[in-house]
Amino acid sequence: MATIRDRGAEQGDRRMRRTQAALRRTLIELARQRSLSQISVADVAEQANVGRSTFYDHYRDVHELAEAACTAMIDELIDAIPRHVAADGSSEAPPDNLLIFFTHFAEHADLYRSLLGPQGSARLIDHVRRCATVATYISAQQAVGGDGLDHTTDIPHDVPSAFTAGALLGVAIDWLQRGCPRPPDEMATMTRPLLIALYQSDDRASPSARVTT
Repeated sequence: MATIRDRGAEQGDRRMRRTQAALRRTLIELARQRSLSQISVADVAEQANVGRSTFYDHYRDVHELAEAACTAMIDELIDAIPRHVAADGSSEAPPDNLLIFFTHFAEHADLYRSLLGPQGSARLIDHVRRCATVATYISAQQAVGGDGLDHTTDIPHDVPSAFTAGALLGVAIDWLQRGCPRPPDEMATMTRPLLIALYQSDDRASPSARVTT
């Protein structure tokens, strides 16, 4: 039976999560209007309707908040990627996850450009790389009948998946730093055959099944 102290702690945790979520949403909204370097703690606190002291209860500065916001968006992106097998077990056409990937980065280009650039966040870069590695590995396993895997799975060392993740991240960062000169659909079209070529000798899954990140 939960004690009064337990219930109080649980309510406090919920309030903390709500406040952090509100601050992340506010930062993302502000980043659509101006560059990250032009956003202050006061800007975020005012628009989120919290005091500056409340902001500092959760984050050291705007940069740390931006890291948290982008990390959460990447996790949501991975969770939202459709599976290859329908609930009834029937086959579905593979989703165009490359298009999903590039569209997401284009929608938040200024924010990602700041955090994935030369003066950006090594923590976020590593998070994106790890998530892409896991997503690629899971896709390959599902293509050959594996199940019960999600993006929290502790996967084994898998060179093709790690290589794919590094290649995708490198392409995305270069594209962002150049101001997204091509639209997401063109980026997906140009990237797909390059990734498929990586798996022509990989017998664990067909190339088209593996390239889904």
